[in-house]
Amino acid sequence: MVADWTHAARTALAGEPAALVTILATEGSAPRGAGARMVVTANGLHGTIGGGALEHQAAAQARAILALPPGSWRVQDYPLGPLLGQCCGGRVRLMVERLAQVPDGDGSFAVTLGETVMREPGTAAPLAARGELPVAGACFLEPVETDALPVYLFGAGHVGRAIAARAAGLPLHIAWFDARPEAAETPGVVLASEDEMVACAAAAPQGAAVAILTHDHALDYRLTAAALGGKAGFVGLIGSQTKRARFLSRLAGEGVDASRLTCPIGLPGIPGKEPEVIAIATLGQLLALRNPA
Repeated sequence: MVADWTHAARTALAGEPAALVTILATEGSAPRGAGARMVVTANGLHGTIGGGALEHQAAAQARAILALPPGSWRVQDYPLGPLLGQCCGGRVRLMVERLAQVPDGDGSFAVTLGETVMREPGTAAPLAARGELPVAGACFLEPVETDALPVYLFGAGHVGRAIAARAAGLPLHIAWFDARPEAAETPGVVLASEDEMVACAAAAPQGAAVAILTHDHALDYRLTAAALGGKAGFVGLIGSQTKRARFLSRLAGEGVDASRLTCPIGLPGIPGKEPEVIAIATLGQLLALRNPA
């Protein structure tokens, strides 16, 4: 799942003043997109807005605002050219806030600029990367940089745990299932019966990804057939070419369209059977689904 800046902000605010730097809008080439955030304290940073001179100046502004009352804010436009010694050629609009209260959730928030920055759910116009700066009382939609890909992950064995361990910070929204009672001891796993897992695979929404890597080939087959019969945009199955051939033969015999099946799972050309290698190849493949060529 995408890194939760709200957790970092709450943690920081529990011990010291904290500021939040948000990229509100971009134009042209920029190191990060609108919605990228960075939590700043007197001696630390969490997250990044792209590094370089832009981040250095933004961090300095954030530390300066720590001396002001909670709710203080400023919005600044930066051309990414000679002024900053960067050659991106684009433009960014940043908001720097002295945090007073961190909202729940990790979605978009409507921000009303006043004596105190209010954050309440709602809708408003997006902000542009140049033009007139907002003033007190203005309202706009604070963006989220990326949309997380829904991933239904079935299996909490070695590979499943390796995938989950390396997914932190990635734009993937993972729902993780296993049927074995001992899997309940693994943080993040939803314990479900095999029938419930099959139902989840069948109900995966359009555009979602299904990754199947359980301990049981029979369960793998049920999950594969269910996912292929549903709306999932990607169905990945762990296994050898022999397993693939057997599954394809059985699916064809049952009239199941297997054109969406990827088996073995993971980016091709990355050799290795170690769980960590398979995990990285699989995560790369899932990330590629978010921006198909």
